[in-house]
Amino acid sequence: MTEIAFVLVKCETAHEMDVMRDLLKIDGVKEAHGTYGMYDIFVKVVGPDHKHVSDIITKQIRKTNNVLSTTTLSTIPEQGGK
Repeated sequence: MTEIAFVLVKCETAHEMDVMRDLLKIDGVKEAHGTYGMYDIFVKVVGPDHKHVSDIITKQIRKTNNVLSTTTLSTIPEQGGK
């Protein structure tokens, strides 16, 4: 089964594009979109299981240069759709 999470990323001002480029290089990051408001980037992370997705978020996304904070939205597999 595939695990999906969405991550809201807050980054240093004026570094949004640098952070987005770095995030898109991470294996498992399938999409990254700039946003207006409290968060700067909306990221879709996909992996084979919860541990893999969690590792991507904690060991890679959160450690990306100029990332200040993240908020993770885990999905409910039974309520997913296209």
